[in-house]
Amino acid sequence: MQFQNSLPHLFKGIALFTPGGDLIYCIDPSKQGRWHLNLCVGLQNLLGLSEPPHFLVPGYTATVDRWLDPQTRQVKTLAEIYPPVQRYQILLNAVFGTDELVWRVAPWQDVSCSPMVLETYRQQFPQLWEPQDLIVRLDNSKQVSVTDEISKLSQSQDFKSSGYVLRLFVSGQNAPTQRTLESLHQVLEQGLRYPYTLKVIDIFKHPEQAEINQVSATPTLVRVFPQPVRKIVGELNDLPRVLQILTNV
Repeated sequence: MQFQNSLPHLFKGIALFTPGGDLIYCIDPSKQGRWHLNLCVGLQNLLGLSEPPHFLVPGYTATVDRWLDPQTRQVKTLAEIYPPVQRYQILLNAVFGTDELVWRVAPWQDVSCSPMVLETYRQQFPQLWEPQDLIVRLDNSKQVSVTDEISKLSQSQDFKSSGYVLRLFVSGQNAPTQRTLESLHQVLEQGLRYPYTLKVIDIFKHPEQAEINQVSATPTLVRVFPQPVRKIVGELNDLPRVLQILTNV
């Protein structure tokens, strides 16, 4: 099962991380409609920041480009990542469908993302340092408004604009977790007709969240919105079953 089957054949993928480890990304088939600055605006809206966190660029970014070589007529892939987020390659390969691709580490030249400089922004942007366990895709056609304020979504009853709110409970960052993410992203990208927010929660780091959501095994996928809450426990590779449960409103 390969996640890239659900992606455009040729595309540019851009990713922006926060110091706390949250991810906002975009898959752009046109290769010119989205940039890292767009992701900064997305983070601003997502976390309620006073302004876009442009200071995260380029240090907390990664880019993948898949193009057709005009001479060999073969698809080529170039992936570049900056040192502060190098440890997230497994996650990036899952969301961009690049299998076990080894990302090239970009040469560090800009001092704007040095720890000392970043620390000066912590007081103004504390949300960026607080892990939210978010993986958010910025849609190509319009920005997906993503928050975890379920009460607001329930009150609006505008499902087409708010979409699905999902929580995936896992046990650590490892190979089984990567396979789960790959399967889940294939389901969400291929089968859902509306935007979605996926929050990944490591029960080792946040056992209280597992207790609150009554999760006793991993992986467990919880559909928080729309109501009623629905849960899928165990492997997520049965795509028709997962979609049937997620879309059963």
